[in-house]
Amino acid sequence: MKKPLLKFLAVGAVAALALTGCSSDGGDASASDKKITIAVFNGWDEGIAASELWAAILDEKGYDVELEYADVAPVYSGLSSKDYDVVLDTWLPSTHADYIEEYGDDLVDLGYWNDEAKLTIAVNEDAPIKSLDELADNADTFNNTITGIEPGAGLTRITQDDVIPGYGLDKMDYLTSSTAAMLTELRSAEKNNEDIVVTLWKPHWAYDEFKIRDLEDPKGLLGGSEKLHSFSRIGFADDQPEVNEWFTNFTMSSDLLFSLENAMFSGDKVDDYRPIVTKWISENQEYVDSLTK
Repeated sequence: MKKPLLKFLAVGAVAALALTGCSSDGGDASASDKKITIAVFNGWDEGIAASELWAAILDEKGYDVELEYADVAPVYSGLSSKDYDVVLDTWLPSTHADYIEEYGDDLVDLGYWNDEAKLTIAVNEDAPIKSLDELADNADTFNNTITGIEPGAGLTRITQDDVIPGYGLDKMDYLTSSTAAMLTELRSAEKNNEDIVVTLWKPHWAYDEFKIRDLEDPKGLLGGSEKLHSFSRIGFADDQPEVNEWFTNFTMSSDLLFSLENAMFSGDKVDDYRPIVTKWISENQEYVDSLTK
């Protein structure tokens, strides 16, 4: 009887060790299952604000959130190859239509969270023109220059392919670099009381920070109102059903978005937005709580 008993005990010990190992691995897998990577467009402040807000919310809920900043094209490529989980700043039906046409079969549209977005071309408030169809004849007033943002942005493509030829602006210099560089030029022009024309969009905190106004677009070449969509990689809903539902139901008014953007961007440049976002959440707790109900 002793030998069978010893054999039974040995088998039980091995099984226990195996279960312990499984439990340990399972713990790691569970932690891994809580990891979410949100892609963020460089320079697109409404997307940065929404992404930083959700990073704070999801961290509080026990998720491990990583924000990865990149230009527009690499984001959609990375989302289609499942290097990223979600991007919260897709402009449709116009601005990012080319990317959705190229990568849309490998993405999932989670719906829009704001329907008041609009591409604009803005000037200083006291500029002598009111419409884009006056710009060509007054190009010298603006140093013959249109100051743009990132070369790969949808706004850049629409300005270059539609607005410039449509309003006869081909002889003006169209400078593209980055959103940060454009805002620097805008700030400098206001400080020096100079006329300037920039490509911009709404919602954007610059409209509260600077004395600027939009040029009228009588030909409608910048398009009408757009919606800000969230897109996920294929399979995200299966891997993160709770978060997928939250993103799908996410809505944010322009007033709330302006409020968050102003808190994050209108002051001195910071490297860590979390303390600002945390403070904003405490001031808008009822709204924030509603996002995860």
